[in-house]
Amino acid sequence: MRIQAVLFDMDGTLLDTAKDFYAIVQSMRTERGLAPFDDEIGFRQQVSRGAQIMVAYAFALKPNDPTVEPLRDTFLARYELQHAQFTEPFPGVLDLLQHLDDAGIRWGVATNKPLRFAQPIMDALNLSARSAVLLCPEHVTHSKPAPDMLLAACQQLQLDPRQVIYVGDDQRDIDAGRAAAMHTVAVRYGYIVPSDNPCNWGADAVIESMAELEPLLAAYCSC
Repeated sequence: MRIQAVLFDMDGTLLDTAKDFYAIVQSMRTERGLAPFDDEIGFRQQVSRGAQIMVAYAFALKPNDPTVEPLRDTFLARYELQHAQFTEPFPGVLDLLQHLDDAGIRWGVATNKPLRFAQPIMDALNLSARSAVLLCPEHVTHSKPAPDMLLAACQQLQLDPRQVIYVGDDQRDIDAGRAAAMHTVAVRYGYIVPSDNPCNWGADAVIESMAELEPLLAAYCSC
């Protein structure tokens, strides 16, 4: 069945959003008289685990420490104001999106990032008008790894899930894609801890960079 659309996870797959997260926790530490945080690599590996874990890691606290919740609330309030100061597409993303546009293959985003953050980021990077769909947790009953978001995207696109590829940087992305009966692609460059291996997630393909997705598309359809 010919591929008609490609859906992407946002954080760690389509966009490098960790730079804004890192800048915010640095400013929060400085305001509290703490030394600058000097573990960007380790911090980036926490991004897929959510704000609570990122803040706990940046302040060397356990996630269930009572001081984490107010820090998380401050972090999210700052992020709502500074959502795309440093965020940018990963290398090869813009070229790939242009290839999809030129080939008439629709693309969109299905992310566990709340809509109040995801939509302004897409707007700021001039991606909203080009994206065919943007699905966030607010749009469905269950977020990834449940397939609800991906199936809702297919309904909006009026496509059979087998006509869609889902690309992500986390096990739950691949689980969601497989549960939706989509083709799945895992990226190795995302926010992945060293102990994890995308080759073990059950994806149909694993790529080192977004540039490798274009030849994969050629195997699924005449692009």
